Amino acid sequence: MNAAVDLLDEHGSRGLTFKLLTERLQTGAGAVYWHVANKDELVTMATDQVIGTALERLSPEPGTSPEARIRALALSVYDTLDQHTWAAPHVVAVHTMPHTMRLLERIGGMIAETRLPVRRRFAVATAIFIYLTSVTAQDAGRAVAAGPDSTRDDMLRHEAQQWAALDPETFPFVTRIAEDLGHHDDRDQFLTGLDLILDGLRAQVGDLP
Repeated sequence: MNAAVDLLDEHGSRGLTFKLLTERLQTGAGAVYWHVANKDELVTMATDQVIGTALERLSPEPGTSPEARIRALALSVYDTLDQHTWAAPHVVAVHTMPHTMRLLERIGGMIAETRLPVRRRFAVATAIFIYLTSVTAQDAGRAVAAGPDSTRDDMLRHEAQQWAALDPETFPFVTRIAEDLGHHDDRDQFLTGLDLILDGLRAQVGDLP
């Protein structure tokens, strides 16, 4: 699976072929098909391995709060998927991906350490999971869409120009923040949203009798 991850890093999910993989492995196609049924399954398994790498890299400080550990976990996954931009859009098939299930389990386990009522744990844990995977997929998608002749920053500047060109009477807020779109940092933006979620969790837990 390491070879598949390497090829996906080099060529993306669209550029990966079984021919390239068999050449890299120096084996026949039959050996590959023995392990996976098709390319979609291969990409799913490679994505799950990337998630496993993110979980292995995590080494939170001992004694830190569940919220701080959730933040560290989310950042580890975000940064790992940022290195493997092809993988982020495929972190969806939770029930078929062991490491992704471990990610959800770890988030849920840390939620369970708080005083949040049991009836709220599903909603909160899955909200954090969905935020992490969907925002990372969006950021990765922008990087992939940029293509060889442009960069993420080029795309953002173009989007910012489109925002700025809108009618300021109809879109007073959007036109005012257009310049910020062109210069914002995706990771900082991700952290802002994550901290808002975790602040909400702390508030819910703190308000409990």
